[in-house]
Amino acid sequence: MSTGVNRSGAVRIGGASGFWGDSATATPQLLAVPGLDYLVYDYLAETTMSILARARARNPALGYATDFVQAAMAPHLREILARGVRVVANAGGLNPHACRDALMAVAREQGLSPRIAVVSGDDVLPHYAPWRAQGLHSFDGGTLPEAPWSANVYTGAQGIARALEMGAQIVIAGRCVDSAVVVGALVHEFGWRWDDWDRLAAGTLAGHLIECGAQATGGLFTDWERVADWDRIGYPVIDCAADGSVLLSKPEGTGGLVEAAAAAEQVLYEVGDPADYRMPDVTCDFRLVKAEQDGPGRVRLSGARGRAPGSDYKGNATWQDGFQLNLMMAIRGIDAPAKARRTADALLARTRRLLAEQGLPDYSETVVELLGCESQYGPHARVLPTREVVLRVAARHPLARGLAFLQREAASAGTSMAAGTRSSFSGRSEIQPVVKVSSFLVPKATVPMAVEMEGARVVLACAAHCGEAVAAVPLAPAEAPPLPQEPRVARPLVALAYARSGDKGDDENIGVIAREPRYLPLLREQLTAAAVQAYFAHLLRDAGEGTVQRFEVPGLHALNFLLHGALGGGGVASLRSDPLGKSFAQMLLDFPLSVPQSWA
Repeated sequence: MSTGVNRSGAVRIGGASGFWGDSATATPQLLAVPGLDYLVYDYLAETTMSILARARARNPALGYATDFVQAAMAPHLREILARGVRVVANAGGLNPHACRDALMAVAREQGLSPRIAVVSGDDVLPHYAPWRAQGLHSFDGGTLPEAPWSANVYTGAQGIARALEMGAQIVIAGRCVDSAVVVGALVHEFGWRWDDWDRLAAGTLAGHLIECGAQATGGLFTDWERVADWDRIGYPVIDCAADGSVLLSKPEGTGGLVEAAAAAEQVLYEVGDPADYRMPDVTCDFRLVKAEQDGPGRVRLSGARGRAPGSDYKGNATWQDGFQLNLMMAIRGIDAPAKARRTADALLARTRRLLAEQGLPDYSETVVELLGCESQYGPHARVLPTREVVLRVAARHPLARGLAFLQREAASAGTSMAAGTRSSFSGRSEIQPVVKVSSFLVPKATVPMAVEMEGARVVLACAAHCGEAVAAVPLAPAEAPPLPQEPRVARPLVALAYARSGDKGDDENIGVIAREPRYLPLLREQLTAAAVQAYFAHLLRDAGEGTVQRFEVPGLHALNFLLHGALGGGGVASLRSDPLGKSFAQMLLDFPLSVPQSWA
């Protein structure tokens, strides 16, 4: 049953959520878009899975994105159904059936009876122990836990497409990859084959473009001052054609910015190697993707290529590894940074002594940050006089009671240490469990998927094509015009480039896009992998060769960097104030370049 192709021959999809906690304004503004066929919602970052694992551990009825039911669907469900807009979401998390039941309860209260399908099978926790006994191991060098809180594989779009074929108005999935909510809809509407790798890659590009909500429409853009009206920023709308091309726009009358450079930033966001972006249904090659302005407020994207995805699913297991505590206090007055450093030293020394007196081990890790003093910039920090600083002290210990000393003693800083100290912003900080993530590979054939709707149940024995994974074909070296032979001046990277960063577990991804194609040869010359590694050496776990990789993306006139072991564990496993690496691009934009004088 195909109902979504409008008269222009395209499928119109609104991206209404980029994470659990995204704005409640997205759904109503997208519902105002004429001809809207689908609303899609992405909720499941790796950090979110850790949060859901903790929630389900406390209450077996939880483990899904409650915002989807209460904030996105409940106020708008009647209009969604009346207009025939179909909804696809991975809000099910670790408990998609509970998510469906909660939404059905809301619908019944409104006198509605939507056809809701559940796509499940990604939760492989029941199989985890036997697999581990048979030799399952971590593929990323981490430790596979004996007793995880959760174990899920990243599944693809076949279950979603089947649910839509069965007539579902709302599809709730578990841990499918973010772009699958779009790919499933496009395969259903256009009848693409599951081995049409180029079109599946194009659909993945479309899904990747809007999977982070307003990041495609001006959110996090390097030139933030040109982005209008953050208070009513528009969420992305894509018109997807049968050939795989995508036209990006946003609702009329909303804020934000739809521009080729902002779209290019999102294309490179968290992809790692752009020639080898691996999804369950296809391995994507984004090196030749183009983002071109197609008039005011419209960007056309094309050029994705695909190849077979291989025979394995990637899986993640979450597990508890000790406890952590995060303290923040404000310190003001003359020499505020020095007072803050001395306060942190004193609190850690005192509590280490108390731990030893009780026969408890030392902290397994501590982090001290002076927020407001560029503490994350390391040797590149600009030391400026300041009379106000936020001291952040984070600590990890194998035992919760090992952090109780620091939790209690921190309050004493307000009366016994530096003048001008406010020792707490909001009462006593909580000791929290540390939830870590370990990754593994399992054969797709061992993970059947199920689609259930109104009593019917369809099992997909292997819900993703396999095909032998092959390496990308090398691109011919780009011909670059010579750089102007003239005096050079020093300029920061931001003068010649845009950049955006984000996490891939404990690795960091930074995409750098030349503002003009003629600037790319100079970026290649000076922004080498070795230079970026040296620039961020103070944040990297290792400093060996290959810690930083650089990839060419000629279609976007860009370079993409992958920094391994850069986030202190990443996500909820990191004690840093930026565990998701959002600020790395902002730091790199100050990288000093030697620029021809005429360019400056």
